[in-house]
Amino acid sequence: QVQLRESGGGFVQPGESLRLSCTASGMNLRIIDMEWHRQAPGKERELVARFTSGGDTNYADSVKGRFTISRNYAYNKLYLQMTSLQPEDTAVYYCHVPSYRGSPRWGQGTQVTVSS
Repeated sequence: QVQLRESGGGFVQPGESLRLSCTASGMNLRIIDMEWHRQAPGKERELVARFTSGGDTNYADSVKGRFTISRNYAYNKLYLQMTSLQPEDTAVYYCHVPSYRGSPRWGQGTQVTVSS
């Protein structure tokens, strides 16, 4: 069974932190690229961070220095540690695999709301 499932979203105030988790089933995380995307109301879905099978990481300019993407291979999980959150970070966050068995894979998404 191939499945991605996000968790850890919530409501926080500006400046606070949040850690998102993505549990992967039926995939070997050591040999695939994995990403976090987000979609705010009325906007297009955008790439936030990428963790490649080669161990490289990439971030959108808007989150550099604040977000950290990581993997735990033993527990088949992908994480996004978010610090110094701002209202502009409010969105539904999705775990994404660009290609597994020739097809893109998406989780169901988890809501992050940053507001004072």
